[in-house]
Amino acid sequence: MSKIKIGVLTASDRASAGVYEDLSGQAIIDTLNEYLVSDWEPVYKVIPDDQPGVEETLIEMADKSKCCLIVTTGGTGPAPRDLVPEATAAVCEKMMPGFGELMRQVSLQYVPTAILSRQTAGIRGQSLIVNLPGKPKSIRECLDAVFPAIPYCVDLIEGPFLEANEEIIKVFRPKAK
Repeated sequence: MSKIKIGVLTASDRASAGVYEDLSGQAIIDTLNEYLVSDWEPVYKVIPDDQPGVEETLIEMADKSKCCLIVTTGGTGPAPRDLVPEATAAVCEKMMPGFGELMRQVSLQYVPTAILSRQTAGIRGQSLIVNLPGKPKSIRECLDAVFPAIPYCVDLIEGPFLEANEEIIKVFRPKAK
């Protein structure tokens, strides 16, 4: 059986140019390695923060690489080049605003500037795309909040069964009738 593919996309002009190391993308991979017992592999990219490039990469990860989950980091603030939510909306058939609402609610417990974050989520085919903030600490806080719903969402869009390490994070799936 082939490994489950999960996209990890960092949208950052400076990280893509090598100005600094991409700690955020690595934080996503490290967190998912803790959460998942399913056999999975990251499809990992660091690209500049421009909307056409982000759209193209999201489409490639969803349609060609067949990632059931794509987690982005960066590009969710109010700055002129922060266009990841717009790119996500442009490539998705359905938006899932509850993910962003919960992430902002959780982040507001730590920083008042969480209201400036515009992260969201959406569905493209059999891929769930989730936008996370750019700081590693915030990534963990947000994933801890939303991940319990992600495996069931992937089930509903007919993706692979994601099994979590219940000692690390408890996922929710409704009981079968």
